[in-house]
This record gives sequence, C-alpha cells and structure tokens, in this order.
Amino acid sequence: MTGNQYLEMYQRSIDDPAGFWSEIAETFYWKQKWSPEEVCTENLDVTKGPIKIEWFKGGKTNICHNAVDRYVEAGDGAKIAMYWEGNEPDQDGKLTYSELLDKVCQLANYLKSVGVEKGDAVVIYLPMLMELPIAMLACARIGAVHSVVFAGFSADAIAQRITDCKPKVVITCNAVKRGQKLIPLKDIVDASLVESAKNGVTVGICLTYENQLAMKKEDTQWIAGRDVWWQDVVPNFPTRCDVEWVDAEDPLFLLYTSGSTGKPKGVLHTTGGYMVYAATTFKHAFDYKPTDIYWCTADCGWITGHSYVTYGPLLNGATVLVYEGAPNYPDPGRCWDIVDKYGVTIFYTAPTLIRSLMRDGSVYVDRYSRKSLRVLGSVGEPINPTAWRWFYNVVGDSRCPISDTWWQTETGGFMITPLPGAWPQKPGSATFPFFGVQPVIVDEKGREMTGECSGYLCIKKSWPGAFRTLYGDKDRYETTYFKPFSGYYFSGDGCRR
Repeated sequence: MTGNQYLEMYQRSIDDPAGFWSEIAETFYWKQKWSPEEVCTENLDVTKGPIKIEWFKGGKTNICHNAVDRYVEAGDGAKIAMYWEGNEPDQDGKLTYSELLDKVCQLANYLKSVGVEKGDAVVIYLPMLMELPIAMLACARIGAVHSVVFAGFSADAIAQRITDCKPKVVITCNAVKRGQKLIPLKDIVDASLVESAKNGVTVGICLTYENQLAMKKEDTQWIAGRDVWWQDVVPNFPTRCDVEWVDAEDPLFLLYTSGSTGKPKGVLHTTGGYMVYAATTFKHAFDYKPTDIYWCTADCGWITGHSYVTYGPLLNGATVLVYEGAPNYPDPGRCWDIVDKYGVTIFYTAPTLIRSLMRDGSVYVDRYSRKSLRVLGSVGEPINPTAWRWFYNVVGDSRCPISDTWWQTETGGFMITPLPGAWPQKPGSATFPFFGVQPVIVDEKGREMTGECSGYLCIKKSWPGAFRTLYGDKDRYETTYFKPFSGYYFSGDGCRR
C-alpha cells in the first residue's frame, strides 16, 4: 500500500465509518445481515449516560466458521493452517484447514456432550500446542466464551479467574517443557480448583491433554470422575458439528489482565466487530499475501495470541506457525533455525526478545539465511531505536519493513502502526493510526493538544475491535477508561508527538 492509498482509505474510514466497516464486514459470512442503521451505536461520554459500544448489532455470524469452514468450503481445505514446532528441534507437526476443522468439530461436540452451551465459560490453561487454538475455535463454534490463561500463571491466578467467570469445563494438559524446564500444568490446575472450590465455585470437568513429550500418563495426578483424558474421548466424536450462529454483540472471549487493585480485570470482547477488526488489522499491518508463512512468538494466553496467532491470521486463510518452546533453546539461534525450516515470511515478536537476542550478538543470526523474511513486527512495549536498528539491519538484512504496533488487550487489535511500504521507517515510532482510529493527545484537563506535544493518549470515537465491558464490573469499566476524559477512551498511556 502506498502512502496516498493509506491517506485515502484512512480519510474515508473517519468520514464514513459505517460505510467503510460495512464494506469490509460484507467480505465475511453472515447468516443474517445487520440493520444498516445499526452498523455502529456508541456513547463514550459518561456525562450523557452509560457507556455503549455496539457494531453490526443484529447481524448473526460465527467466527469459527469464518476462520475455518469458509476456507474449506472455498476449496482451500488442503492448505496448511498450522505448523507446530515443539520444544526440541526434531518435534514438529502440521494441520491443513480440513484437518483443523475436523479436530475443532470433535472437541466442540465433546463440549456439547458434557453440557457446555452458548454463553457458558470455558477456561483454557494450555501451552503452545495446536490444541490451544483448536480449543479456542471449538468454544467459539458453539457460542461458548473462552478464557485463556497463560500456561505458567500460578494456581492463585487461575483460581481468581475461575471464581470470577465460573466455567463449566477447564481444559489443560499434564505438563509442558520450555527449554529444560518442566512445568506441571495439571498440578497447578488441581491446586487452583481446590482454591476456587473454597470460594464456592466447583468445576465438574477437567479435560486434560496428554503431552507425552513432557510427561507420561502414569506420572499425572488424577481425580476420578472429574478428570478426563482428551485423547481418550475427543477423537471418538464426529468430525462435523453444527455452528451456533451468534449475534455480533454476543461475547466471544474473556481475557483477564492484572488490575492495579489486585483483582484481575475480565476484558470482554464480542464477536462481530472483533472478527472484522482482527482480520483487517492483520491483513494490512503485515501486507499479508496468501503464500505467506506467518509466525508470531506470542503465547495465546495474551491478547496478541488471540488476535495475531489464532483469529486474525486464520480469518485471512493464513498459514500460522505455533512454537511450544523457549526462543533461546537449545541456543539463541533457535528462532532463525525455525524461520529457515518453515520459510517464515512474516515474523512478529516483542522488544524484550529482540533485546535478549541482540545481547547474544549477531553470530547466531548470521548462521541462518533468513532469506524468506519480508516483514517484521514488534509488539508489547515501545521498541527503542537501538533495538529497532538491530532488528532491521541484522535480522531483516536492511530490507524488511518493521510494523511497530501500539495497541492493548482492550483495543482488540492494532491502533497505531506503520503499514509496510506506505511510509519511510522511523525507529521507535508507531507512526500513523490504523483505519477508523482517531488518536488524540490531551492535557490533564482533557483539552486536545496539537503540534509537537506530550500528554495523555486518548481515542475519539469507537472502533469495531473495542472491548465492550469488564466482566461483572461495569462501574470499573467506566471509571477506568471513560471517566478520566469525558467523550474519549483513555488508554492509560502517555504519548509524545
């Protein structure tokens, strides 16, 4: 995309957001279309009433259908949906879109068989196995609300989330190896279920995947009647499962972020707007092409893994790489070994990892060709210019544009990011807003500032990927994000222009 094309599209997205986003939404499958006058309903001003953000309300769709079935039905079932690279370099696997659909349907049918219905919560505590995106998609297929917890969080952290969302099922695996470290995930879940039971929340089923490469069945602690082996039951279910058509504003997932007051905040994303926004941001921020092999190093326990490992890429029919292990195991060249092994074209990672690999020097990078790479990305925190230049010059051989993305769990997708090829690169700058996003810098009194300035980063008007509430805590939602500056979404971040 050229700079002029960006400016033209951006201006249209601001002048006519309903028309702009409707046109994009039409490219997805909807069982029932939304009403033209209800493309967007919003109020971001607490002085004018309750905060309200709705997109495509009344439209009926399903994100799993759009991410998987749609491509199988279009004849792309044989395309690789996921490559999986295990902790050890000789461990790998893959699934085509057809195979992914089969596995998603089997798990969805199992969940239905144990009483999981539309609107029910399912907590997922899995490492980066292919079964993690499969579990997310299976929940979405039947209208259940998934809440993924990073596999490594403590029993107390899981118990807090279980107590808050009261899931019917917890999905985990017995253990995972990250590098040389063994993490006994099932033991952690067991402890969390004891804790949540003390809080009055009992979970009837703990579906456990046997990760044989990390721990054998016989070494796993077991509670008969509650614990079920995934491999013993899920493969017995049919590979076809009817889709639950849900309203665009029905909940898709809960993702808890650590709150400053101690209690985690349950960020709630809904279906239609999130689907459209995650897919569109992925497509443009990485200049996605159907031949790409895409690797995001984030874990699905974070929003980056939701939007840019699972939903955004699969909604575009992309081939995604899922990596279970540590990025520096067995040595700091592992990332580039994986890039060469799979022919990765788009590599999206965090400044923390870039700085860590930079400390190990370019010798580990130079061992590998990395010639397949064409776009790089950075997420999670501002990338300092030194790390940016190393990433660009050493990893990308001074030829791969870097998408330095600013966004949050609450925003659902990228808010400010360069688009590859549109503008000259500027180390350490996220550059321009994404389509439909109107960032402003305000002073402590909420007055918009212009020109060179520093202040608080706020967003004017809503966008489709915005979260709709904090689960069970509307007051905290309004107080944290909308009361500081009436009429704006307050990001909590400072900003300099």
